[in-house]
Amino acid sequence: MEIMSILLSMALLIFLAYRGFSILVLAPFLASLAVFLSGNESLLAHYTQIFMVKLGDFATVYFPLFLLSAIFGKIMENSGSARSIAEYVSRKIGAENAILSIVLSCAVLTYGGVSLFVVAFAVYPIAVAVFRESNTPKRLIPGAIALGSFTFTMVALPGTPAIQNAIPAQYFGTDTFAAPVIGIVASIVMFVLGMFWMKYQLRIARENNEGYGNHEDKILSIPPRDLPNFWIAVIPIVLVILINYISIKFVLPQMDTAYLREEKYGTIDISTVTGNWAIIVGVFFSIVFLIACHFRKIDITKCLNQGATDSLTPIFNTASVVGYGAVINSLPGFALMRDYILSMSPENPLISGSCVTGLLGAVTGSASGGMSISLEMMGAKLFAAAGAQGLDPEILHRIIALSSSTLHALPHNGAIITLLVICGLTHRDSYRDIFMVSLVSTTIATVVALLITMLS
Repeated sequence: MEIMSILLSMALLIFLAYRGFSILVLAPFLASLAVFLSGNESLLAHYTQIFMVKLGDFATVYFPLFLLSAIFGKIMENSGSARSIAEYVSRKIGAENAILSIVLSCAVLTYGGVSLFVVAFAVYPIAVAVFRESNTPKRLIPGAIALGSFTFTMVALPGTPAIQNAIPAQYFGTDTFAAPVIGIVASIVMFVLGMFWMKYQLRIARENNEGYGNHEDKILSIPPRDLPNFWIAVIPIVLVILINYISIKFVLPQMDTAYLREEKYGTIDISTVTGNWAIIVGVFFSIVFLIACHFRKIDITKCLNQGATDSLTPIFNTASVVGYGAVINSLPGFALMRDYILSMSPENPLISGSCVTGLLGAVTGSASGGMSISLEMMGAKLFAAAGAQGLDPEILHRIIALSSSTLHALPHNGAIITLLVICGLTHRDSYRDIFMVSLVSTTIATVVALLITMLS
């Protein structure tokens, strides 16, 4: 019954999220249901002392990054910079390569630090235009956006400022450029497999004479303005990556940070916050650059306020699933499931950490949420085991990040639900493609990365 209570809670979470219920409501309710069905557990204690505490811990650490990223994305959107980049890439590649142009447009934006939610809003109108022109089925748009936003630019490419690449740095003393070779190989695997699937689906559609389809597209209107030059538009993205790298490799290591060992700062070492600080600095100065370039054409107050507001739903959705996962993690049934997985490879921190992280991603429907719970639960043990075996923490960082991108892409994933809503499509229309490019290809890439590390 203990395990069944968890499985029932997860099944309802997936089903009700699929039906459109908010994660903010589902997470505490279904966590409480799992506690109730487990028996001999206090509902209120789990809610106030586990769910809310873990929700707060996640928000405390990562809210600055969510806030700055949302503001950055809003200014990129309102200044026309995101649209300029997407149109330039699509124009250069050509409408006949509609899928590839959308994948690369999303990849450029997300690798530069633009929130995947903003990317979906910014790129969707371009996708509609190029897919209509090439008579490519509209149902393939979510798969193309997911491949460019939810996969290699989220967890694999070195230096990506995505939250999923920043979280492991807090536990392993690494940075976002950890294990670059493994990350690049995994990126290639994800991209090649994802494009192979999307091209395969397109070929089937062509053989069946399936075109764009009869859709009444509701394109988000952008206020009339001259779009900025592509090279001006792409500078903020380059700045995020460049400043992030310089901060990590040169600036922060040279600073006197002995004060961090004081009790009021948590008695920490600079290595535990380097990754997070570097991204914050990079995004902040990119925002300053954007404002300096576009202050005449954008409403700065509106962008700042709207960006701040837009950051709240993503951070609390993610923090809520972290809280949900923490409650599930505290139940006896989950301990049985976890111990069974760990017993499959007790001496290998890469395999055990990868399996648990993937499982928790499935539980929470969130890559960042599942990873946060996994590392909170066993990050110190994984780090110690890696050290005992002489394993580079950077490899552990990259494998855990890759693992978070595997089983999270189930129907209740908030980003997937949002993407389908933006595109005006349903799970039945497009989830199969999202599943293949965001779950199957990432799982294969993670296995490849594991094999490389184990054979080298």
